[in-house]
Amino acid sequence: MTIRVGIVNDLAIAAEVLCKIVQRDPGMSVLWLARDGHEAIARCATALPDIVLMDLIMPQLNGVEATRQIMRATPCPILVVTATVAGNIPMVYDAMGAGAMDVTTTPVIGDQRALDSGQVLRRKIHTLCSSVRAALPRSDNGPTATAKRPGAPAPSARVPPVLAVGASTGGPGALATILGALPPDFPAAVVVVQHIDDAFVAGLADWLGSSTRLPVALAGHGQRLRPGQVLVADAGAHLTLGPAGFLHQVEAPADALHRPSVDVFFASLAQHGPAGSAALLLTGMGCDGAAGLLAVRKAGFPTFVQDQTSAVVYGMPGAALALGAAAGVLPLDHIAAHFIALFKPSPTPCSQ
Repeated sequence: MTIRVGIVNDLAIAAEVLCKIVQRDPGMSVLWLARDGHEAIARCATALPDIVLMDLIMPQLNGVEATRQIMRATPCPILVVTATVAGNIPMVYDAMGAGAMDVTTTPVIGDQRALDSGQVLRRKIHTLCSSVRAALPRSDNGPTATAKRPGAPAPSARVPPVLAVGASTGGPGALATILGALPPDFPAAVVVVQHIDDAFVAGLADWLGSSTRLPVALAGHGQRLRPGQVLVADAGAHLTLGPAGFLHQVEAPADALHRPSVDVFFASLAQHGPAGSAALLLTGMGCDGAAGLLAVRKAGFPTFVQDQTSAVVYGMPGAALALGAAAGVLPLDHIAAHFIALFKPSPTPCSQ
């Protein structure tokens, strides 16, 4: 099956390079070429490609806003292709928050021109399109966990409750909104599993840290949970929660579609989560996290998904709802307040 590619770039030389790279692959074809964001939106409305290669800096309408409008009107995989990633970091994460799935530099004329002849771009196109095709609801029930009694005591009084958050397409923007509204004395440890290329996960942690009063860092092997800290799962391995609030990076399952997998972390939360923990599944393509969220709910913890109106892509939350994994559905602008109330310490009874 030929991958139909839409190319959005206002520079004639860059557009020509991208067209040639796509046309050199017998499994791809150029469906159309747009010179700015407005034209890209119109093109998607009349001829939806299998993937859009989206520039960031363009006249009239930039790549961030074009991505946002395409994902609202005619959702499809979007790969940001920009002359320099390092020079456009804020826009890169804004675009990913708007629904872009990945980012790379423009071959030949970009900041990787000495190393990249177009093979990296072709590989990313094939990988993203394959992941979209593979992101279909599974027939099995996925990860399971032995049910535990709701309110079971934590392994240690020093281990805080966990707010586990899974996200994919559109996740960075949703995460920034939620974390930005949490107070500096938030009593739970926040663990985020976001699907993102391993080249950008550290930058994501830094970017999220600029939007919240809570400390944000990458989760490390053997790290222990702390209240009020946000830990972002690193790419290249799965993240799990073990006894006594320690985090672990593991290789299995090796055949998981996503690494790190939301399902894997949620399943470990169901097994080892401290009392008072909760899980949240945000916007994302596919179904990763749905089965894991069901395991968390069966273990007696509160589970929630983002609502369809505020989600960029409703695949993951919708799959969780279909499984009966979510106890509640929350609009994005209500999520932080909901968890502030949920994790509010109970008042100590007055002595008589």
